[in-house]
Amino acid sequence: MTSSTRIAKTANGIILIVTCFSHTSGPLCAACLKNHAHTTWAASSSTACPSARRDSRLSVRSSLRIAAGCYKLSPSMQGQSWKQWAAACLSAALLELPFPLAGPMPAWRSVFTWFALVPLIVAVLSPAVTVGPRPLRKAFLLAYLCGILWYAGNCYWIYDTMLLHGGLPPVVSFLLLVGYSLVLGLYFGLFGLGVALIRRNTGSTRLALVFAPFLWAALELAASRVTSVPWDQLGYSQVDNGLVNQLAPWTGVYGISFLLVAANALFASGSFVTLQPVVPGQPRWRLKALLGGRVWAAFGLGLIVLLESGIGLAPPSPAATATAVLVQPNLDVSADNSWAGPEWDRHIAEFTRLANASATDKTYIAGIPESGAPLGEITLPPYPIHPDLIAWPESPAPFTEPDPRFQQMLVTLARKTESPLIVGNLGADYSPEERSWRDYNSALVVGQDGSRVGRYDKIHLVPFGEFIPFKQVIFFARKLTGRVSEFTRGDQRKVFRLNGHRYGVFICYEAVFADEVREFSQLGAEVLVNISDDGWYGDTSAPWQHLNMVRMRAIENRRWILRDTNNGVTAVIDPYGRVRQSIPRHQVDALPAGYGFRSDVTYYTAHGDTFAWLCAILALGGLGLSARPSLRLKIHGKARS
Repeated sequence: MTSSTRIAKTANGIILIVTCFSHTSGPLCAACLKNHAHTTWAASSSTACPSARRDSRLSVRSSLRIAAGCYKLSPSMQGQSWKQWAAACLSAALLELPFPLAGPMPAWRSVFTWFALVPLIVAVLSPAVTVGPRPLRKAFLLAYLCGILWYAGNCYWIYDTMLLHGGLPPVVSFLLLVGYSLVLGLYFGLFGLGVALIRRNTGSTRLALVFAPFLWAALELAASRVTSVPWDQLGYSQVDNGLVNQLAPWTGVYGISFLLVAANALFASGSFVTLQPVVPGQPRWRLKALLGGRVWAAFGLGLIVLLESGIGLAPPSPAATATAVLVQPNLDVSADNSWAGPEWDRHIAEFTRLANASATDKTYIAGIPESGAPLGEITLPPYPIHPDLIAWPESPAPFTEPDPRFQQMLVTLARKTESPLIVGNLGADYSPEERSWRDYNSALVVGQDGSRVGRYDKIHLVPFGEFIPFKQVIFFARKLTGRVSEFTRGDQRKVFRLNGHRYGVFICYEAVFADEVREFSQLGAEVLVNISDDGWYGDTSAPWQHLNMVRMRAIENRRWILRDTNNGVTAVIDPYGRVRQSIPRHQVDALPAGYGFRSDVTYYTAHGDTFAWLCAILALGGLGLSARPSLRLKIHGKARS
């Protein structure tokens, strides 16, 4: 068989199946599908063929099965199935680029998010998948492969963290990374399955593409609520895009993800329009068929340029009205930090010196460290000043609330600096019921007179880092993880009043849960404080990914965020997500930084993940309705107009 013959046969087969779904008001019978001439007649007819009318029970899905059985993909198409797998791998690679890889991400790399999913979507909806055997399984596996590769690349730091700081062997560390990717990659697989299911049930590629962003937003919500790992959701790639991230105060990060997937679906649609021939006598509504591929490509390029122009959009620059000192102790998370004997006195003296950083002239980075941001200089006024807050981060320091030395240090420092304190420490309460002490990962709040204002206990703990989930089931976890702490989960989000203003505090991993962080602002917090220890991540992408997620929290709630870390990135973030001041990583230092207060409430702060839940409802509803035979027939009939 010549190549031209194979191409003709392939084209005829595609036309045959597309015609079955696009140009009849009812399903075709088996005899009709076996006869190309008969099918051509059906395409130009305003009703289904007589045989189909005699058997009205033959559904659209049945017609597709018959068509697939009567027409087999040519050997050339069967031999090119590797292209779909290559497309899935290409999407995974492209999706790595708009997120930090080993340092701060240049803003221009966010452009890749607008088309990174196009190869995957095209592969999932290609005739080689939709017409071939087991289309749903193949669509799921294609997207699942993409998800596995993306998570393994995006979260490669899991291996380093478990190996260097978890005390695990290399093989176990690698298996944990693989297991993590296999589990979370399922969300990608469900995305591909859902899109393919809509395509199969309705016979409409257009509906499948329209459905895609709703399904993606729904699955990101599931990642937050079901597996509790909403790490690097797609919308975070646009944290530097001042135009696009204006959606965040209304929809949260989910609205940005929705827009990105919608754009990918739009660009992918250009690959499918010409697969549906324009039948004589019918309107030539299809954009690519009317304008041609070059115009379509120019339209897509123009849209990307327009949306990416937000990178150069300068947000408002609110004035700072208060000063905080953010201490960065740079303690080694793997060292013995018991501070026995005189070592305690030495570290406390260092803490006191850093807490007084506002009493000396100092330079800072006017932006993100290691990004080429310029230096700024703090010049003191000619009179003594006292910071409005001093913060000590989550760290391996042996700060335990019941320790008398720790309590005395807090009272002395607060009175000496005349400043309130927020200090990361190990909280402890005695439980009479359990007859034992409960440990908490906490932030202790002390007034400027040394009095105890309150304590916030971390609510969202890190699995296998701060607790072992399902201990009865995975009883071997303690042996595998060795150094895992056993913290008790906090049960209340609190706002603390200091010097007439309300502060909300969240700790480390809690920063990735948008719906939880916004509750502090909902409770009246005028500024947010995030204390964290990113020393576990080393020089990987994780500290920079974590920073960008905190920046999105500032945008969603329009709040200043004081981010104090053990070894970086310590920074002040304004209500528009811009890093105003920071200090270098991996050094003992302190950042005297300006910040402000806001009491207005955004829609997202007040209503949370409403948009994401709406997408989830519409996604589930769309899947359910698409399976109804009556709806399939209506869509099938409208395809003619």
